[in-house]
Amino acid sequence: MNKKQNAEKCPCGSGKTYHSCCEPYINGTEIAPNPEALMRSRFTAYTQLNEAYVLASWHTSTRPDDLNLREQPVIKWTRLKIIDSSDNMVEFVAVHKVNGKAHKLHERSQFIQEQGRWFYVDGDVERINIRQQTQQKDSTKCSEKLGS
Repeated sequence: MNKKQNAEKCPCGSGKTYHSCCEPYINGTEIAPNPEALMRSRFTAYTQLNEAYVLASWHTSTRPDDLNLREQPVIKWTRLKIIDSSDNMVEFVAVHKVNGKAHKLHERSQFIQEQGRWFYVDGDVERINIRQQTQQKDSTKCSEKLGS
């Protein structure tokens, strides 16, 4: 990674540089210290289409075999806002575009810590089409999403 990339703001919206924020977790040089840090790094990994990191940070009890991020319609993750964060939960809104149309993903994600590492387990999701402001609540646990 060059100096310019190191100086760029992290996609997770923390206000820090990528180098001092999510990069150490994604590269495996550090372990995310809490669910919010893991959530931010997972969002950043989605912006990079880094399926390996997303899956590795997903608990084995709910993790899918693959996500096929590079084979899906192009989803561009543009913004993350953390609404609330507690011992094992992170509530957030993630904005993304699909085929040029903006959407919001509102999720309450659950995390578990095992042997000093945090893992994403699952979440309750609400999807919002920004242009139409239509909402779709997902009453089941979502396994093909960001919080993911």
